[in-house]
Amino acid sequence: MTAINISAFTERISDRELEKLCTDNPETRFEITKTGRLIVMSPTGSESGRKNSKLLIRVGIWNERKKLGEVFDSSTGFKLSNGATRSPDVSWIELNRWQAIPKQLQRKFAPIDPDFVIELMSPTDDLTQLQEKMVEYMDCGVKLGWLINPDDKQVEIYRNGQDKEVLNNPSSISGEDILPGLSVDFTDIFN
Repeated sequence: MTAINISAFTERISDRELEKLCTDNPETRFEITKTGRLIVMSPTGSESGRKNSKLLIRVGIWNERKKLGEVFDSSTGFKLSNGATRSPDVSWIELNRWQAIPKQLQRKFAPIDPDFVIELMSPTDDLTQLQEKMVEYMDCGVKLGWLINPDDKQVEIYRNGQDKEVLNNPSSISGEDILPGLSVDFTDIFN
């Protein structure tokens, strides 16, 4: 993940310019910070992609059974309430909140803060930057977030309005009352 200062070209990238940048560079993922800095994210390695897929599948299966919301993958950008455009590795939005967004805006970087996010740390990620991103999510109203560090077998749980909780080598984690009935097994995420 590399942040690029674009002030020599423009003060801030517009939503339209970001969409064009993404269209012109489909192999690259971009985010915009709340201050307008462009973040270029390299593709993940195969092992991180495998682990991220397992997390997405587990949340997706839970959601298919419960039908309480919508699940999104790491390619999905959201226009957060602080002005940033971010792409969590896995995210979930309660169904009524998602359906309240006009269809034309759902097709773009939807202007909504997810209810739940997962960030999976890959070898090229900086832990401090990911922790700052998790705090940003909470400041925007995200209710629950997991920052997973597979190398250290650690999960930081972020809850809106509370201090983070750090779990060392948990066998599973629940979705609490945000994603009722969700329990994610971490055995193969940490192996």
